[in-house]
Amino acid sequence: MYTLTYESVATNKISGTEMEELLEKARANNLRDDITGCLIYYKGGFVQLLEGSKEKIETLYDKIKKDPRHKNVTLFSDDEISKRTFPNWGMAYYPIDENNTNKYEYEQFKRNLILMADLIEPTNVTSKQFWKKIKTMIAEPPM
Repeated sequence: MYTLTYESVATNKISGTEMEELLEKARANNLRDDITGCLIYYKGGFVQLLEGSKEKIETLYDKIKKDPRHKNVTLFSDDEISKRTFPNWGMAYYPIDENNTNKYEYEQFKRNLILMADLIEPTNVTSKQFWKKIKTMIAEPPM
């Protein structure tokens, strides 16, 4: 089994409806291809971890790199793994919209992600790098 994590920047703002459509399609494809993972979208940036067969993950990542909805797709870790970090998540997603989020919602968002990071025990370098990137990302307040 294989995992990778990358970050990218949205080329345009993504509405909640657009994100839900993207996720609905991704979840169906991931179920078909036995891919699990987690996607965080914050301040126009994405961080995603994917897990599954190396062939399926590499094929998906090649497709992701060509997707015009984002740019600066940067792989920052990949590993061969024996155990999934997100075994039951077809694609988890946690949104936060800096234009419609008050300080309380932002703080709750941060607490939820930190709680997830503390509850999910990283089993490989890639998942450790994913959570490190998430904690760095949320340390910056929304604009």
